[in-house]
Amino acid sequence: MTVAIDRATGKRRGNAPRPGLGQRLKHGYQKHWYAYVMIAPVVIVLGVLVLYPLGYGMYLTLTDANSLNTGRTIGANEIEATYKFIGLDNYADILWGETAYDRFWSHFIWTIVWTAACVGLHYTIGLGLALLLNQKLRGRTFYRLILVLPWAVPTFVTVFGWRFMLSDGGIINSALESLHLPTPLWLEDTFWQRFAAIMVNTWCGVPFMMVSLLGGLQSIDSTLYEAAEMDGANAWQRFRYVTLPGLRSVSSTVVLLGIIWTFNQFAVIFLLFGTTAPDAQILVTWAYYLGFGQQPRDFAQSAAYGILLLAILIVFTSFYRRWLNRNEQQLAI
Repeated sequence: MTVAIDRATGKRRGNAPRPGLGQRLKHGYQKHWYAYVMIAPVVIVLGVLVLYPLGYGMYLTLTDANSLNTGRTIGANEIEATYKFIGLDNYADILWGETAYDRFWSHFIWTIVWTAACVGLHYTIGLGLALLLNQKLRGRTFYRLILVLPWAVPTFVTVFGWRFMLSDGGIINSALESLHLPTPLWLEDTFWQRFAAIMVNTWCGVPFMMVSLLGGLQSIDSTLYEAAEMDGANAWQRFRYVTLPGLRSVSSTVVLLGIIWTFNQFAVIFLLFGTTAPDAQILVTWAYYLGFGQQPRDFAQSAAYGILLLAILIVFTSFYRRWLNRNEQQLAI
């Protein structure tokens, strides 16, 4: 029997059975084989570099693997793996174990504070600089170049430079001492370690935020400012009712990216303190410490921290996007 397809609904009309999954896949391959060939290298690379490590890491979280019971080769001797499957015990130990606060929750709270402080400073300072550079200033191109330099310089160079300046005999403490001011222990005291980490990360992250927001400012129609000025709006009102709404789409994107990058910012903390500042470690650097900075190295717990980080970011991103969509729908009404 001839099968007709309703153009309005796309549904099949008739008594003929629907082709099976194998037939549909075969038909799709015959029709779009060139597309599959083009994306195959990307799929293979993602599978090797992302999916396989992720899957293997998830498997390790269900074991008690460490540097003592994993398979390894020492000279001519090959030692077989002896770790065993323990289910969700690693997650239970991290979240509810006797040392859960010291090993997870204290670092989680500090990671949230670190992320909120850094992203807030990134956005506030970046927006201020973008507003300044959006004005007609003499030498504006030169100022833009200078302000972008901290972002252009490799992170490890920037962080090592700050580490030298923050050391006991560094230029910062020398300047404070010459002014007869207290000289903090930037790299030794917990409070000043955290303060220094936020300061260095702010220095590294502001240029990206500034460039992104500057592009958003230049896309706002200048006639909106002219209309607001003709209506008697002052500078603050123009900023509140024209600039901020005009930057909404750009701001939502760069803030989300900033939160994800800062939450997982490994380089700044690790290069600034290494593994010598346990109270200043955020979750990602603490996970590295568990897996590679102690003896025995706890691969299972380190992998569990990685999976928890991924889950936290997925949940946050989902709620963040839902909140943005709800706000956009309310504004559209």
